[in-house]
Amino acid sequence: MLINRFALAAMLVVPLAACGGNKEQAQQQPAGPPQVGVVAVKSEAVTLTTVLPGRTVAYETSEVRPQVNGLILARLFTEGDQVTKGQPLYRIDPQPYITQVASARAALARARSAIASTSALQRRYGELVKINAIARQDYENSITQAQQARADVAAQEAALRSAQIDLSRTTVRAPISGRIGRSIATTGALVTSGQTTALTTIQRLDPIYVDVPQSSADLLALRQKIAAGDLSRGGQAARVRLRLEDGSVYPIEGTLQFADVSVDPATGTQTIRARFPNPRALLLPGMYVRAELIEGTQGDALLVPQRAVQRDEKGNPTVMVVGGDNKVQVRTLTAPRTIGENWLVTAGLKAGEKVIVEGGMMLRPGMPVKAVAWNPNAKPGGQPGQGAGQPASQQEAK
Repeated sequence: MLINRFALAAMLVVPLAACGGNKEQAQQQPAGPPQVGVVAVKSEAVTLTTVLPGRTVAYETSEVRPQVNGLILARLFTEGDQVTKGQPLYRIDPQPYITQVASARAALARARSAIASTSALQRRYGELVKINAIARQDYENSITQAQQARADVAAQEAALRSAQIDLSRTTVRAPISGRIGRSIATTGALVTSGQTTALTTIQRLDPIYVDVPQSSADLLALRQKIAAGDLSRGGQAARVRLRLEDGSVYPIEGTLQFADVSVDPATGTQTIRARFPNPRALLLPGMYVRAELIEGTQGDALLVPQRAVQRDEKGNPTVMVVGGDNKVQVRTLTAPRTIGENWLVTAGLKAGEKVIVEGGMMLRPGMPVKAVAWNPNAKPGGQPGQGAGQPASQQEAK
C-alpha cells in the first residue's frame, strides 16, 4: 500500500514539471521587431517668414519754422488736429512788411518814370548825331542811361516781389498734410527766420513706415534664393504682417519698400522699410512692433516634426529612418529653420522616406522594426502610431 502511494505521487509530479518547462520555453521565444511610429516625408509648398523687431516712422515729417521776423499775433489751429497742405497755422505781425511792399512799389514807379526820360533823350541824341550836332560820346552816354533805367526797373520789380513774398510769409502755412502736434510758440512770442526751434511739427501718418533691422547675411541669402528660383513671390513685393505691443495683430498687411544700400558696420545689419496703410491712425511714430516678413514660397520643401529630430555629439541634427529592409538608419540633416512645429530640411532626406517619430528611444542603427503611421492625436501612453480607439495594425505604414 505504501508503494502505491509513492508511485501515485511520482505520476502527479511529472506532468507538473512538464507544464513548467513549457512556460519557460515560451517566455524565451523572441517577441518580434519593436513597433515605431513613422511619418512619410513629402515635398510640399511652404511659406517662409521671418519675425523681426521694428519701429514705426512717419511717412512725412515737417518741422514748421518762421521765415520772417516778428511777433505772433494769433495761432490758427487746434493742437492734435488733422491739417491740410496750405492751411494757415500762425499769423505774424504784417505791418513792417506792408510798409516794405509800399516802399518797393514807389521805387518801381520812380524807376519806370526814369525810363521815359532816358528813352526820349536817347531818341533826340540819335537825330542830332546824324547831322554831327553833338559829340558821338554824348549819344553813347544817352544809350547807357536808357539801359540803366530799364535795369533799375527790373531790379525794383524783383524787390517788390521779394517784399510781397515776405508779406505772404507773415501767415505761416502748413507745408504738408498730416497730424499737427503741440505748439511751441504762443501768441505774443517773438520769432525769427533763422531760429532752430520749430513752432510745431506735422506728421503724415497714413500711410506709415516700419523700419526693421535685419542681418545683411540673411538678406544676401534671401536674394540668392530668389535669384536661383528656390523662392517665389509671384512677381509681387514681399508682404509684411505686424504684431503690436499688446500682442494683437495689425489687421492690414504691408509691403516691403526697400532695403538700405549700406550695412551698419557696428551691428552688421541693414534697415528694411515696409509701408502700411494706417487709415485709423492706430500706428503712431516710434511704436515698437514685431514685423513678420513673408519672404516667399518654397515649392519643394521637406518638413520633419521637431520631436523626431535629435542632436549628435557635434550638435548636428539627426533623425532615424526606416529603410527599405525595415531596418533603422541614422541620417544627418541640414535644417536651417523651423516652421511651426516642424523643421525645414534642405539636405539629408528625400521625399517618401519614413522618419521615426515615436518609439525610437532604445533603437540602434541596423535594428529591424515594424513601421506604423504616426498619429499626432494619439493618447499618451498608447502604442507608437496608435490613434484614439484605433488598433496599430489598422495604421501600419505601407
